[in-house]
Amino acid sequence: MSATLPSRMGSPHAAQRARSLVATRAAFNSKKWHLDYRLRLVLTDVAVLAATSAVVSVVRVLVSGPAASMSGVVLRTIMSVGLIPLWLAALAATKSYDQRVFGSGPLEYHRVFDASWRLFSLIAIAAFLTSVPAVRLYVLVGLPVGLAGLLADRYLWRRWLHRNRARRGMTTAVLAIGLREQAERLIRELNGRPASGYRVVGVCVPTGTVRAGEQIEGVPVLGDLRNPGVVAASVGADCVAVSGSDAITADVVRRLGWELEPVGVDLMLTAELADVAGPRITVTPAAGVSLLHVDAPRFSGPRFVAKAAMDWVGAGLLTLLLSPVLLAVAVAVKVTSRGPVLFGQDRVGRGGETFRMLKFRSMVVDAEDRLEHVAANGHDGAGVLFKHRADPRVTRVGRVLRRYSLDELPQLFNVLLGQMSLVGPRPPLPAEASRYEARMRRRLLVKPGLTGLWQVGGRSDLPWEECVRLDVYYAENWTAFGDLMILARTAKAVFGGAGAY
Repeated sequence: MSATLPSRMGSPHAAQRARSLVATRAAFNSKKWHLDYRLRLVLTDVAVLAATSAVVSVVRVLVSGPAASMSGVVLRTIMSVGLIPLWLAALAATKSYDQRVFGSGPLEYHRVFDASWRLFSLIAIAAFLTSVPAVRLYVLVGLPVGLAGLLADRYLWRRWLHRNRARRGMTTAVLAIGLREQAERLIRELNGRPASGYRVVGVCVPTGTVRAGEQIEGVPVLGDLRNPGVVAASVGADCVAVSGSDAITADVVRRLGWELEPVGVDLMLTAELADVAGPRITVTPAAGVSLLHVDAPRFSGPRFVAKAAMDWVGAGLLTLLLSPVLLAVAVAVKVTSRGPVLFGQDRVGRGGETFRMLKFRSMVVDAEDRLEHVAANGHDGAGVLFKHRADPRVTRVGRVLRRYSLDELPQLFNVLLGQMSLVGPRPPLPAEASRYEARMRRRLLVKPGLTGLWQVGGRSDLPWEECVRLDVYYAENWTAFGDLMILARTAKAVFGGAGAY
């Protein structure tokens, strides 16, 4: 593979250019933002874990009193101090400090959760074998307190990172290699979503197709397949993203890896897989060939039994905790407008079965009779979904309830009855479901949810196509940890009140 730049990009002397590239790359490495960010995470994690050890120590004194002997004091001190490096080591072992998980997606949180439960599984075994009560206290108190603190500090630092990405240049610069259509799609996905943390800074296209001054989605075409490593280093790219094409063979990718190694640029291969989550993907080496396995979606089995159990327990706890709110909202609805407190509406659930979904009434009693008149004046929904931003049928109390999704709380009873899930696709009306095409009907393969990706992704402001895509994506790729993340993001969306009307 040639190491010479195109004539429009610099000197033809490859050796001199290579030396200057190493110097350029070294200067760029000094500006690596993720080193500073990783240090911030580690220091904050240490503070959280130190606070967790202090909380456990206080609880231990309150429960069993101060240590009666010097050996007891030494043992407790070793346990309190030793927890910090052990937990940090577990976090490092699960790669929770990997720059590739900083700032986007649930993987960073999942790795923190994974490291914590693995560590405390070992601690729980030690507690069982040694019968030391103090060790059990770390499992009962230290795990929930420390895990909550670690997840909270990652969330806060992530918000800080999102605010400072553009201003401080805290992004991963990418050189895209492939056909123009593939590069265009990658640029739209990455540059159009600043929170992703990736920014395409240049494109290399197949040899012989470079056009002077060409740009793709505002990103310049800098060269062809003869010198992508040189181009990557010259523009300060952190990684090269390769999309498959006839011109990009296994030999080209192998040589590209060799060329990128001296200048410290990572190599990524983009998979043309739409809406397939990581847990369904497995890479298996076989006779020198890497096979990419994509598991088929599963809609039954032990995972769904566990999800049903989580739904029932979670809905029961939420009903108890929110019972004062439920009572207050019921009184407010009753005393401010004529009609029943609850409103029942037929919705389509899993497998196309219809059930009666409960909500606090947020509209006037004859709202259904007035629907045709309101719809005649247009609406703010999309596709088969009817929404009206200033619906005259909504009561004054109803507007408040809808803004903060308080009208949805009675659906907890639907969850307890097994008709809905805490997290799932949006429950459609029968009229909507009857107009679904084949792709849309896949959202009916799982129970509808009280909340879901549609709730945390924009609520009623979402375009219809995006709402359908999110629902289908959830149905095919849901995980238990992902459900917990959606529930946490729902609280933020609800308190913000954006996208609800």
